[in-house]
Amino acid sequence: MLFLVTVWLSRVVFFIDYCVYKLHMRKKYPFKNNTPAIEPTPNTDRKWGVSGLQRTLLIFVVLPLVLLTALGIRFGLGQANQFQEQRLKNDLELVGRAISIPVGTALNKGDLDAVELALESVFVLGEIYGASVFDVDGNRVASAGVTETDLTRSIIPERIRTTGQGQEAFSRVKGRNVFSHFQPLFDTAGHIQGLVQITRRASDFGRALEQLTIIAWALWGVFSLVILASVLLGHYGGVGRYVDKLLAHMRRVADGDLSHRAALNGPKEVASLANGLNQMLDSIEQAHRELDAHRAAETQLVARLKDNEKMVAIGSMAQGIAHELGAPLSVIDGRARRLERVGTLNEQQQRNLGGIRSQVDRLTRTVRQLLDYCRPAATQPRKLTVNALIQDVLAAIAPEFEAKGCQLSTQLPERLPDVLADAGRLELALLNLLRNALQAAEGDIGVWVAANSQWLVIRIIDDGHGLPEDCAPAQLTEPFFTTKSPGEGTGLGLAIVQAVAEEQGGYFALSNHPDGGCEACLMLSLAPANKKEA
Repeated sequence: MLFLVTVWLSRVVFFIDYCVYKLHMRKKYPFKNNTPAIEPTPNTDRKWGVSGLQRTLLIFVVLPLVLLTALGIRFGLGQANQFQEQRLKNDLELVGRAISIPVGTALNKGDLDAVELALESVFVLGEIYGASVFDVDGNRVASAGVTETDLTRSIIPERIRTTGQGQEAFSRVKGRNVFSHFQPLFDTAGHIQGLVQITRRASDFGRALEQLTIIAWALWGVFSLVILASVLLGHYGGVGRYVDKLLAHMRRVADGDLSHRAALNGPKEVASLANGLNQMLDSIEQAHRELDAHRAAETQLVARLKDNEKMVAIGSMAQGIAHELGAPLSVIDGRARRLERVGTLNEQQQRNLGGIRSQVDRLTRTVRQLLDYCRPAATQPRKLTVNALIQDVLAAIAPEFEAKGCQLSTQLPERLPDVLADAGRLELALLNLLRNALQAAEGDIGVWVAANSQWLVIRIIDDGHGLPEDCAPAQLTEPFFTTKSPGEGTGLGLAIVQAVAEEQGGYFALSNHPDGGCEACLMLSLAPANKKEA
């Protein structure tokens, strides 16, 4: 708690020093504007002033009082701890003396049952951890609870034989710290015939002071806050409120409101600080405008550089994968196809060959998607008839729709304007969109095509679960990002669509359809009229 109060006071001093720092910055770096400066009164020490007084009060009045009272409480708690520890030790000694008589009598008679019964009786107190009886050499005779098992190597038995008095010791038994009191046992002739050990947890000594410690430090905290509040309120009644207003203005500026200006009120010294702050903000605002312009240009360059580096890395990887996997995959697929034509294979073998070819086909598609994503520079735009292109795409993917049992509905006007695009890349984008919708759909997929004077709009709608709630639509078009299960997608399908849309000067967007499912919208610019006529 002492540490927390000291940190809090240090933060208050920091704010005051910050105000003084702004004043010195104004003296060292004066700004020129049309705001009339308010001159300070003559013979005013601008280094210390009000802020120096407040800092002096906190450091030389409040902090010493807080530290002295903390030291006093710490010393008092130490004395109370010693007193409480001694009291607990005395209680344990009384228990040992009380039990030593019946245990000694029973031990003298050789009645071990009576010894154990006497040892178990000490647990009625509720604070005893264990009790045991040892002979004069340290060998355990009887025990109850958790105690030492052997004292032959300890100096306790020797001390008891030498002094004839009880002994005390801290030790560790079965992983726990305990305090033990050893009481000698005498026979009828007054000779030591053994010793009894009474133990309790070492943590009991500290637990007794916990409540007193909490109360003492709580009172110390209240006392410290009262002193601090008295000093700060006294200062606030003079000039502190004007400094607080100035600090509030500075916090607004620190939060990003650079257009805010401080009011020029209060004592002349505080008003001078506010005037210097306003002049500094005028200069900073101008510098920020210039810096924002440079940052915008730099951000664009960095984004382009990252895209280029990403394309180079993906291209190198795709080239290596295609080179290493292309030929082996073709060989595997060809040999599996030949085996399928052998008439001697049973049904299980045919299914195994079908599974092999399915996995080979999936790997081939993955390699092809990698290569397709890395070939945007080879596009050859030309005028395309939209109806024919879409019909070809739907015919190519029809077997996949039949295999899954999905219904496809289309709204394709008979006469659509031509677009200027690369046929292969646009067909690839549409196939990826349809395959993505086919994987997400429950049973129905719709393709809607429309056009206006500037854009051709292609919408593909499925009746699936829609976009994931924890993913932004822009994140779904990033390369290698996928929400599908492992083995169901590479994360390149929508990335290819996004790349094709940017190549064709269009746009691509994903959203949830009002009736459920996902809607993918691909917008392409129409072919210019002069090229169409040509």
